[in-house]
Amino acid sequence: MRKFILISVVLISSIIGAVIGSLITLRYAGETPTYNSVAERQLHFPVRWINDSSARVPAGLNFEAAARLVTPAVVHIRTTYGPGNFSLNPLELLANPHAQSSGSGVIISDDGYIVTNYHVIEDGNSIEVIMNNNQHFYAKVIGTDPTTDLALLKIKSNNLPFVRYGNSDEIVPGQWVLAIGNPFDLNSTVTAGIISAKARNIGILRDRNNLQIESFIQTDAAVNSGNSGGALVNLKGELIGVNSAIATATGGYAGYSFAIPESLVRKIMDDLLEFGQVQRGLLGVIITDVNASLAERQNLNVVQGVFVTRVNEGSAAEKSGLLVGDVITAIDGQIANSVSELQEQVARHRPGNSVKVKFLRQDIERQVTVVLKSYEGELKPSKKEISNEVEGALFESVSYQTLRKLNIDGGVTIQKLGEGKWKKAGVKLNFILMFIDKVPVEKTEDINRILANKSGGILVEGIYPNREKAVYAIEW
Repeated sequence: MRKFILISVVLISSIIGAVIGSLITLRYAGETPTYNSVAERQLHFPVRWINDSSARVPAGLNFEAAARLVTPAVVHIRTTYGPGNFSLNPLELLANPHAQSSGSGVIISDDGYIVTNYHVIEDGNSIEVIMNNNQHFYAKVIGTDPTTDLALLKIKSNNLPFVRYGNSDEIVPGQWVLAIGNPFDLNSTVTAGIISAKARNIGILRDRNNLQIESFIQTDAAVNSGNSGGALVNLKGELIGVNSAIATATGGYAGYSFAIPESLVRKIMDDLLEFGQVQRGLLGVIITDVNASLAERQNLNVVQGVFVTRVNEGSAAEKSGLLVGDVITAIDGQIANSVSELQEQVARHRPGNSVKVKFLRQDIERQVTVVLKSYEGELKPSKKEISNEVEGALFESVSYQTLRKLNIDGGVTIQKLGEGKWKKAGVKLNFILMFIDKVPVEKTEDINRILANKSGGILVEGIYPNREKAVYAIEW
């Protein structure tokens, strides 16, 4: 009896609860919410949500800080080819539209010096730099080095974000890195990967004197077309390489990318800045990698190192006593197990610098000090010749007083004017040249640099001492 009563009570309670629930649902079903913001509503109900993934990143493995620091200093570079960016003949422009290519570059100083790949600006008639914030500048070429695929550009600006040099000697396979570029229409890309290998030679550079240097950093960070010349950085945001190539059968990223190490970038940029051309110190030897096959043929007891197959007459190596058959194992204490490693170490030095070469001769370890020479056999750096006379016009720097009087930032003035392209175009004596194809001219060296690769038509802008502004189109 009691069991029957208990079951009846539970059943009646269930029926009453269902009826009340239905009435409440019907009452509020059509009622309008009392709030206008879901986001604000959520704040009233604190829940233990899962933390952001960045909170779980181990110390030293945070990509965000490096990406945030470096991205503003990586620029897009647009290179124009053809008869001149500012053609004299509009019909010619229509018939022969300018070819363009693009890549990336890295600002390395606050006053506008930019490193990029040589192949990004090779034979370019006009080079435009687009910043991460969409500012546009025309750049002048300070110098190039095809043997390492590097070029130094300059834009006229100050207080720019820039990337500091790191130390590519300290990187090791397995270390995390970021590849940061600024390809066309994408306005900055950041990819992550690890160092896969160092001192890679992939046979993509060519030089008529066989002076090309390939000692690439290999990474698996995704790099595609348009990222050439971009930055390879460590997680502190320091530059450890300049992205230069990918290994691919399709033209797209396929798992391997290659960067020029910071050790070479730093030296080449300083050479171009100071001398206008690379100062290459050479041993003066023909060399090849030691491997098991070579070791067997030459009766060597080592299977790593650099085998000397020829010593050039009158070279630094000959003077120091190096001989054919020697196996070079280190340069200045740095192991040289391959040709690419040796070339990278030697390429850091200028003519006249001394390096310590450790080598094996008949299984006996020896060491000599070699004073490097230039390709021409010189023992000192040579500065690129700068001519103040160009096509009948003799240029000189403008005095500071004149710059202030005319309220201009820079320029060069024509002191003598003979027969030539300038006079033919109508340019007169005392003309102060300020721009060539929109690129600022600040000193006489700039004229040589800017005009070096020009062909077709150029546009020059400037001012006369009486403040009369003038623009001339010159056939070049």
